[in-house]
Amino acid sequence: MRNNREEQREDLKKRLIDAAEARIAAGGLNGLKARDVTADAGCALGALYTAFEDLDRLILHVNSRTLARLGAALQAAVPVGQGPKEVMAALAQAYVSFALQNFRLWAALFTHRLPEGIEAPDWHRAEHAVLIANIIAPLAELRPDLPPQALQQRARTVFAAVHGVVMLALTARFVATPRDQLPGEVAALVEAMTRGLAD
Repeated sequence: MRNNREEQREDLKKRLIDAAEARIAAGGLNGLKARDVTADAGCALGALYTAFEDLDRLILHVNSRTLARLGAALQAAVPVGQGPKEVMAALAQAYVSFALQNFRLWAALFTHRLPEGIEAPDWHRAEHAVLIANIIAPLAELRPDLPPQALQQRARTVFAAVHGVVMLALTARFVATPRDQLPGEVAALVEAMTRGLAD
């Protein structure tokens, strides 16, 4: 049974994650300050460092939540009884929708950097598997010749292609697809990729 001190620490961690998540959702990572987060959480500045090693570690926990939500959204998008091309198309559209609806939290997954020389903990690295987990099965149907390791790598490549188009569009880079055309262009990209994979 957990003691009162452990419960208080877990409550503090949750309040800090909630506060940091709200700040990132409202304003992005830029300008995120420990003092603002702790004020929002209703605790002293030093309390953050009793719950987490530093602000970067707190951001990892916010990103962990975002990954879980993204993974759930992708899983829910998998159509029942459809072929692999339809599954890939549905996953891509779900990814676009999540990024559009949760832009700052989604962007934080890919723009947050730990200080040089510090590696992300294993638990957080493992959570990124949700980005390709649902691509494996339809990809295996399209390319039954690929061994498991090659299948994993091809799934990463497919994800990277879709993600790159979405990231460029949502950060308004020079060669970016306009936002209003993003769903259609991603659909065309996935259709071309799945046609090529099936050939």
